[in-house]
Amino acid sequence: MRDLPRLPTSPGFWRSPLRGRWFTSVLGLVLLVGITVLFVTGLVSYAAYNPDLHPVNDTTPDKGILGFYLFAWPTGPVWLYRFTQGLHVTLGITLIPVLLAKLWSVVPKLFTLPPARSVAHALERISLLLLVGGGLFEFTTGVFNVQLNYVFPGSFYPLHFYGAWVFFAAFVAHAVLKTPAAVRTVRGRLREGDEKGERGEKVERGEKGERGEKGEKDVDDLAAAEPDPPTVSRRGALWLVGGGSLLLFLTTVGQSLGGPFRRTALLAPHGGADPAGGPNGFQINKTAAYAGIDAAETSEEAWRIVVTGRTGTVRLSRAQLLQLPLYSSSLPIACVEGWSTADQWWRGVRLRDLAALVGYEGEPPDVFVESLQRHGAFRRAALRANQVADPRSLLALYVNGEELSPDHGHPARVIVPAAPGVLNTKWVARLTFGDL
Repeated sequence: MRDLPRLPTSPGFWRSPLRGRWFTSVLGLVLLVGITVLFVTGLVSYAAYNPDLHPVNDTTPDKGILGFYLFAWPTGPVWLYRFTQGLHVTLGITLIPVLLAKLWSVVPKLFTLPPARSVAHALERISLLLLVGGGLFEFTTGVFNVQLNYVFPGSFYPLHFYGAWVFFAAFVAHAVLKTPAAVRTVRGRLREGDEKGERGEKVERGEKGERGEKGEKDVDDLAAAEPDPPTVSRRGALWLVGGGSLLLFLTTVGQSLGGPFRRTALLAPHGGADPAGGPNGFQINKTAAYAGIDAAETSEEAWRIVVTGRTGTVRLSRAQLLQLPLYSSSLPIACVEGWSTADQWWRGVRLRDLAALVGYEGEPPDVFVESLQRHGAFRRAALRANQVADPRSLLALYVNGEELSPDHGHPARVIVPAAPGVLNTKWVARLTFGDL
């Protein structure tokens, strides 16, 4: 069956002259750096939620030893999460053409027969399935999350988190085995210098017969056995892949940069112009209507914030909050989907001052924040003591000199430097200070 040219198990089925060890090696080395950065920034993104602080922050329960690296998320610099998550999302989308080209370049290997020549070969094939399947799963779920399209079963957070560990474990094993050979291949091509030389011509035609460092014949097992005539060089194909990545970069990165660059983010839900004019005219994820916020319960007469702590409970109206010392902070909002706002000027009561009202003078403790929001994730959130203590952390009442709009959390919302957007709770109803 493997000799029938119409079957993918036949070497004659794969005729592209572009496939070859050098082409695959270049793509592999790009992915080696890019995927490592993606994995690290993904772990950092998860740590930013402070999942060990309280169960409501723990988007991936039962993570066990996979949470060994978690640390208390800092409050500075204020653009920290905006940078790390923007890098994670933008780089992930930018690498899609590289990933697809790499998979295309090695797909004949997935159909080679017999499927397992030995136990070691069987384990290698299984690791490849985990590598290919894991890579497609991670990139696909990531793109769907960025597009706010949750078609996959279950929560995005545990699916993406556990999938990342499976994928990266297979990726590391593959990199250990293949990186030395990939580096030798690329270095050897660079040493050749003249692409029109005899050996370079053989590589461009996809012919077997490259020679290794010791002079023996080194078979290019990725090249087609009977290649079709080339219509583009492998360098040209790499330029095409790079151009696709550049196009995705330019049509995505603007959602993280904000300002005039946002209009270039054509592929991002929060790209384009600001949703409205005026001081409250900047991006949001959840509207008041989506969160089920009733205007009657946020009115001046009805709304009270309940602050609980060591010395008891205090109920404050918005008018009473305005009698407390007010402070301003210039902070962005950055979300897990990779989008962020420019710095906005927030004004309100410092969280540390509210903690002092209920018996926590000096160093304040953690705080548990509850919203009027009735459904959806993160209607409750926990903040660490270092976040409460930061003088820039506010229960905001104004933004850019104007009262908060309903969609931005009127009558009051939390704003904390460097925290993920979902921890900046809107429509706050209760603050409970104490060790969590």
